[in-house]
Amino acid sequence: MIRGVSLPARWLRLDSGGRALLLEALFALLAARLAVLLLPFRRVARLASRRPNGPVREASAEEIARLRWAIRAVARRVPFRALCLEQGLAAQAMLRRRGIAATLHYGVGKPQGEAFLAHAWVRAGTQDVIGTEGCDRFAVLAVFPEP
Repeated sequence: MIRGVSLPARWLRLDSGGRALLLEALFALLAARLAVLLLPFRRVARLASRRPNGPVREASAEEIARLRWAIRAVARRVPFRALCLEQGLAAQAMLRRRGIAATLHYGVGKPQGEAFLAHAWVRAGTQDVIGTEGCDRFAVLAVFPEP
């Protein structure tokens, strides 16, 4: 139980829009995980470089916050690895589906005395979507799609 309320009880308290968003996040994270596991990185990069079909629009701060909430909530509970790259790919796909352009940033960093670390984060225009906490510690290697 989290905060004294069971997960099924929390699920039942959600409106249909919240439930649909969580299910969409689940499928997006699953697809992202499968892509990372099964495809060469250049193919994953091509998927991340896709742009929205049709007219592109700006995302509202509320829309970004709800999407971030759904991805993080699902990522904590799935029985597979759903770290920054999977979360970034999922967020980008969910935004693209809504006609919102987003960029996935892929970077590396090397804290003193440690091995190289990789990190991925997503921005929609000037808005931080997911994974941006501490991203300034990483040197950007690539941005998908390229600006």
